[in-house]
Formats: sequence, C-alpha cells, structure tokens
Amino acid sequence: MKRIVPIILCCILCGQFSFAQLCTGSLGDPIINFTFGNTPSPLNAGVTNMQFIAIPCPNDGQYTVINKTSNCFNGSWHTLDADHTGDANGQFMLVNASITPNDFYVDTVKGLCSNTTFEFAAWIANVQRPGACNGNPIRPNLTFRIETTAGVELVKYNTGDINGSGSPQWIQYGTFFKTPQGVSTVVLRITNNSTGGCGNDLALDDITFRPCGPTVSANIRNQPTSNVTMCEGDNNVYILDASYTGSFAGSTIQWQMSVDSGKTWNDISGAQSTSYTRLPTGAGSYRYRVVIAETANFSSVQCRVASGIATIDVKTLPAFVAKTFVLGCTSSDVQFQTVTGAGYTYQWSGPNNFSSTISNPLLPKVTYSDSGLYQVLVTTGDGCRNIDSFNLKVFPGVTASVNAATFICEGSSAPLLASGGTVYQWSPSTGLSNSQIANPVASPADTTIYKVTVGNQYGCKDSAQTTVNVFQNPVVTAGPDKTMFEGQSVVLDGSISGNMQSFYWSPPSFINSTLSLTPTASPTDTITYTLHVSPGQGCPAISDNVFVLVYKKLEVPNAFSPNGDGINDTWVIKGLETYPESILRVYSRNGMLVFQSKAGSVSWDGTYQGKPLPVATYYYTIDLNAGIAPVSGWIVILR
Repeated sequence: MKRIVPIILCCILCGQFSFAQLCTGSLGDPIINFTFGNTPSPLNAGVTNMQFIAIPCPNDGQYTVINKTSNCFNGSWHTLDADHTGDANGQFMLVNASITPNDFYVDTVKGLCSNTTFEFAAWIANVQRPGACNGNPIRPNLTFRIETTAGVELVKYNTGDINGSGSPQWIQYGTFFKTPQGVSTVVLRITNNSTGGCGNDLALDDITFRPCGPTVSANIRNQPTSNVTMCEGDNNVYILDASYTGSFAGSTIQWQMSVDSGKTWNDISGAQSTSYTRLPTGAGSYRYRVVIAETANFSSVQCRVASGIATIDVKTLPAFVAKTFVLGCTSSDVQFQTVTGAGYTYQWSGPNNFSSTISNPLLPKVTYSDSGLYQVLVTTGDGCRNIDSFNLKVFPGVTASVNAATFICEGSSAPLLASGGTVYQWSPSTGLSNSQIANPVASPADTTIYKVTVGNQYGCKDSAQTTVNVFQNPVVTAGPDKTMFEGQSVVLDGSISGNMQSFYWSPPSFINSTLSLTPTASPTDTITYTLHVSPGQGCPAISDNVFVLVYKKLEVPNAFSPNGDGINDTWVIKGLETYPESILRVYSRNGMLVFQSKAGSVSWDGTYQGKPLPVATYYYTIDLNAGIAPVSGWIVILR
C-alpha cells in the first residue's frame, strides 16, 4: 500500500460523510493514505483479482486507475472530472464489478501502532446513473474487513446498498478498530457483495488509516474563539489549555506548533502539560495543537491523535520610509512620504497646527516657520499602530532664471546664461561646451530645449528652461558632373530642398540662365559651375559644385620634320589633352608599333627607342575612351 507524508484531509462540496461507523473522538494524522497517485498505473500484484485495462470505461470484471471518465456505455455512467478532492490530476480506482460477488481489493497495511484504536475510511462513488438499466441498476454493496495477518477478524463493516444519485456523489465510509498488543500489521479486505451485470459499478479513492482516541481540544484561555489576532510588539502573554475526554491507559500529551499553515508540525520542547504559556513572538501566523497517545506508543508520531487548532496571528506593524531629516526650501513644496497599504489610516501633526489624514500630504510653499517635528500615526487594517516622525528644516530657496529662447543658423552656436544659485546642471548635455557652468555655449544640431537645475549650498534647487532654435540649412546639390563635346551643350541637374531664400549659378559664362536649377550650359572649355543658395534668416550661403568636362575637337597634323631646325620638329595633336583616358599608337608600314602615348597630350619627336625613324609614311590610331569610335589616319616624317 502506498504511503505519503501525513496530511489533514478535507472533503469537497460534492462529498458526504457516513459518520455512523467513523471515529467519534479525535484523529491523528493519516498513517496510511492511499490516493492512487497522480499517474495511471495498475495496482500491485495480489491486491485485486480483477483485470487491469488502460481505458476509461472498463467492462465486467475489469478495473482501471484514471483521473476522469465520461460518456461510458452510452452515457449510463456519470461523468467524473476529478477524484473526490476535486484534483483534476488525482487518480482513482474505477471498477466494473465481476459477475459473482468477491473480494476485489485485499492489501496488507503495515506501520500501525499496536494496542491503538484506528479509524479506517474510504471514499466511494456509485457511478451508475439511476435511470440506467431500465431504472433498476444493480447497486454496489461493500463489506470492509480488518484482519490480522493470521486471519483474526478485528472489525467488519457493511455499507449496505450504495444508492445512485442524479449527479456524481462521493461518500466516505469507514469504521474503527483496535490493534492487539504487539500487532502493527493488518489486512484490509473489501468485498463487493452484489452480483455483476447491469450496474454495480463504482469508484474508490483515498483509503486512510488514522489513529483514533479521546476527544482532544485546544483553547486559548479567556478568549471566546480559538483564533486571536494581535500586533507585532504587543507584550500579551496567552495561555493555551488542553482538555480531553476519556484517556489512553497511561497517556502522554505534547504541544505542537506550525508556521506553514499546518503543512508541518513540530513538537514544542518541554510543552507536555495540559497548559502552555505562549510568549510574544515576531510577526507571523502561529498554529498550535496538542497531540496525545499512550505513553508506550508516544515516541511514534503516527500513534498520536491531535486536537483542533488554535491560531494566533501576529500582524506586522506598518513600516516607514519617511526620512528622519527632511530638507525644505522657502517658496517650494515639501511632499511627505510614509508607507501605504490597503485599509491604512493616517493622522499627521506638526508645527502651526498642521494636521492631515492622507498618507503623503503636501506642504505647499514652505516658510521658515514650518520648520519643526512632524509625526504620523499609521493604523493598519488589522488595527496595528505605529508612530514615526521627522524633522523639517527650512533653508533659503533658490529661483532659477535663464536667458530667453535663441535663434541660430545650422552649424553656429549661441551662449546660454543662467543665474540664481551657486551650482548649475544643464540637460541634455549634447551640444554644450560645459554642462556644469552657468554660461555654456550651445551648438546643437537641431532645435533643443535645455533645462538648467540651479542649486545652492543648502541643497535647495530650482529649474528653468530655454530653447535654442536651429534654422536648418537647405540640402543643396549641383548635380552629377557632366561631359560634352565641343560645340554641344548639357543640362545641369541642380536641386534644393528645405529652407531657401534665393539661389544663382556662377560663373554666368556659357549658361542660358543663372536663376534656373536646370540651366543649359554650352562651354567651349572644361569648366566648374557653382550653385549658390541663400537660406534666409541671415544665415550664410551654402553652395555645391558641378564639373563639366569639354572634349575638344582634334587637330591632327599629317606631317612634321624632326630635323632640329626648330620648325615643326614635333608632332602635336591639339585637343587631345581633353581626353584624359585616350591611347595613341603609331605603326610603321609593316605594322610595327613605333610610338605609344597615354593620358591626353602628346609631343612626338619621330624617334623609336631613341633613334630617328627614316622618312616614311606612318599610320596612327587614337582610342579616345570617350564613348566614340577610335580615330585613325597617316602621318609623314620629313627630314
């Protein structure tokens, strides 16, 4: 049988208790609590004679361990969405009874205390709807037997017919028994007395064994209830009294305390009398109970029965965030600060008959007479009270001033000027020559609002702000560079965006209009044109250039006489200098390359490898690399 950490069990609303055969005294924590776990798995071998099947609707003679079942056998069974505690993940044993009555659950229970009364209990649900089986379904009828391992019956209890209901209903059935001296292991036998067929289908959950003893109670002396609320720091001393009816033979009692809402309990050292004096503690929820057992079994915690719970809740006093010293500056507001919480109330008092009932009152435009001690009484929703105070000291305030808004052109700067204190801090610092002086120089790229915080030696502060408006320059482009042949013309591609007052082109030579963004230019030589733009607002003009390359017409002589007489001694091609990517090649009649020149201008003296070439006709090609066909022809060297 599966064992888990002892817990106090609660039933859900849909369950009922069958108290007739259950413990009438106080119970201990469960020694055994078989919940069928949180994952579906068959029972241990030998526990049941039924066939395990991993489906939500077992047939006659079968069972499953599952957390829900629905619409079984055309809806003749109830839909169970959870185990008896309402846990959607909790498993339970779902039984479709065998045709003949039999012991369908037999298990050995170990770890009990000898010579101790125990309550056995289990939760049962009839899963058959009352209208099934033509309105007459077979009803489960169970007998619980607790036996020694030698087969001696200690108790027998019969549930009688477990009637169906219009909605699924878990009912706890059980009985109590006493283990003989020296017996700590028993056998649980559950018999289904009804026959199988149409009906006799049930769910089984939470099989528990709990020690049962006399009725034990724990009370707080002179208190009307077993729950007391107090405030942290109260010096109240509470006495807890234990009482019980009947007794074990030679019983021992022990006070216990829990600080985790009853999840775990710890013995209080030395607290083994019928009264326990509780001394003041810090904030928290303290739960107390008394446990009792026969002295011989007392060292085994599973043999003890427990009283109800007495609770003492110690509420936390309101904490404070108010400072012990607060600086005030004349003509400035002072915002008080304290802790806030749901249900809190406040009562402030101070100089000049100051009074307020809000958490963080505002003292406007303080003067020197407002200096002094301020107190606040804070009361929580639980009635816990605390007092805090601070001293307000009022010093001379400051009044910040700053120059009026300024206008600058893009790329220029303007001085800022603040006054009123001894310490200055400007923000943002972007574009400032120094953000910690009274008169920095501002050079922002865009219009910027500058705030200055002015302080004095007492820590008083004030702030002011000014704006530096930046008149943005227009975006000016004279367009891409141009190329043209002599005698032709090009259109310049100027553009302007943004602020503009006027514009013009220079120089005015060979241009049809200096006041058009896209004028036509017809220069005879390579030239640079400049587009000038005046932004306005007194800002300096800006400009951009465009380069116009003019390819000149070539003048190629067809003869020259390199004889040293100073007349026509070299071959010069006029206009070639305007073709910077050109390549000139000269060949002899038989095709030999005798001269080559790159990059524009040429002056050939009629030599090849330093020696004069003979009088003859030579042939040339000029690759201008200017998007036009190569030029070729002949040249004669004369002597």
